[in-house]
Amino acid sequence: MFTFSRVRCYAGSVLAAFLLCGYATQAAAEIKIGIMQAQKGDAQKFKPLVDYLKSKGVDSSLVAASTYSEAAKMFSAGQIDAMFSGSGVAGSMIIKEVAKPVLRPVNAEGISTYWAVVIAAKGAPAFNGDAAYFSGKRVVFTALASSGEIYYHALPDIKKAANVTIMKAASHGAALDTLSRGMADIAIVKNRVWDKESAKFATLVKVGEDKGENPDNTLIVSVKMDGKTADHLAETLMGMNNDTSELANQARSSLGMKSFVRTTAKDFEHNLAMLKRAGVDKNFEFDFH
Repeated sequence: MFTFSRVRCYAGSVLAAFLLCGYATQAAAEIKIGIMQAQKGDAQKFKPLVDYLKSKGVDSSLVAASTYSEAAKMFSAGQIDAMFSGSGVAGSMIIKEVAKPVLRPVNAEGISTYWAVVIAAKGAPAFNGDAAYFSGKRVVFTALASSGEIYYHALPDIKKAANVTIMKAASHGAALDTLSRGMADIAIVKNRVWDKESAKFATLVKVGEDKGENPDNTLIVSVKMDGKTADHLAETLMGMNNDTSELANQARSSLGMKSFVRTTAKDFEHNLAMLKRAGVDKNFEFDFH
């Protein structure tokens, strides 16, 4: 059965997915997969994956969440057991010791990582890593994104930047749009989004970037999840890699991926270091003051 319920969705969010536990001990239990719905119809991209899981005996339904912050709080509170997440949220969950990484998708181009880029209007000086660069500027980025809010707060001496106006966009694309309209002076976004969307923004240019990569869309599972349940979920998804069935092909095509790759905390070394510089610890409540 495929169902979809909506919880305060809005356009522009970066997509993520959540899975509730309980099916290990209850054969008929349903896994609820949450979607950060970026645009109308985004949830349908996950339907083939739901169908694939069902074909392997794992019943699922889709549930929409509204923001990274809400999703993170839901996971931390134990309301969801697993999540396909950007590295900002995933890394925070690892630091808080409430989750562990399992696997992540590799896209059609063979890419499974990303980093932050700093974008400004053409003619702007290059970003040299000095926090003073942001003084007096309007800076737009996505909340809790490693290629956004996390990167900004992890910059050395960033609290010394004076008179900075922080603006939070629903997505990296929305941040670029805000900058292009002259409503911001600097945008910090995901490099993959900039590479894909830069042709639309002829007045903008990359002025800086991060030097380390972050795992993209990693599946993290709650440390409270039964080990057999987590293993079964991971093995089922990894099984898609060598599955040439129509259902597997449809799931990969719909999500723009070609395979899954195992992922561990070691893959988060750069990300975890950045999060800690930004002030994320076990008591982090998914908000920077």
